[in-house]
Amino acid sequence: MSQAHSVIRVAIAGAGRMGQAVAAGLEDQDDMELVGLWGRGEDLASLVQAADVLIDFSLPDGTMQALDAVANYGKPLVCGVSGLSDTQMVRLDEVARTVPIVYDRNMSLGVAVLEHSVREAAGSLGMDFEVKISEVHHVHKKDAPSGTALKLGEAVAEARGEQGTGSVKFESERRGEVPGDHEVIMRSPTESLSFAHSVTTRQVFADGAIRAARWVTGKPPGRFLMRDVLFDN
Repeated sequence: MSQAHSVIRVAIAGAGRMGQAVAAGLEDQDDMELVGLWGRGEDLASLVQAADVLIDFSLPDGTMQALDAVANYGKPLVCGVSGLSDTQMVRLDEVARTVPIVYDRNMSLGVAVLEHSVREAAGSLGMDFEVKISEVHHVHKKDAPSGTALKLGEAVAEARGEQGTGSVKFESERRGEVPGDHEVIMRSPTESLSFAHSVTTRQVFADGAIRAARWVTGKPPGRFLMRDVLFDN
């Protein structure tokens, strides 16, 4: 797939807070322009047809419609929707065989760097270090541990040859309007190593999605992560 336009045309699925944040972020991009935002009951197909890439911050059922649309029109997708079921993830992988998809439970550039660092450290330190992941989010967040905490736990487990989140321990707190704080602590009987990331505004997720949309345009089919966006040379 080649990019035939000097300006990348972006459609957004999800007209809520995150969709609006992406739209606001696009205003500062000289090489990108907004085609439109899609909400429930509206025509997604025509929006995707007119775009070069779709950014999805809707809900799991909206993501299924987004996947159908990008598959029909052969357009790349950036999806930051968490809480997809196993069946929905299977569908995402099916579509990723025909179009490029960046899917990540956290679109923050800093979290991508955090995951990369944690993975390297866990692989080097091995099982001699206990790992605990602490996270704090706003009181409206229902899932615990958060998708990002699980993502970090999976990175640790994979680096140590474990399944799922392996022996990683989680600690979750819901307080006020905190957008998202995460800390990974690796501790042995003789030393401790900490990695931390804090978000001050949800705009970071929108900015990450915009960077991913620019990166994925023109890529071959496949399912990618934010770490691919940052570290794929």
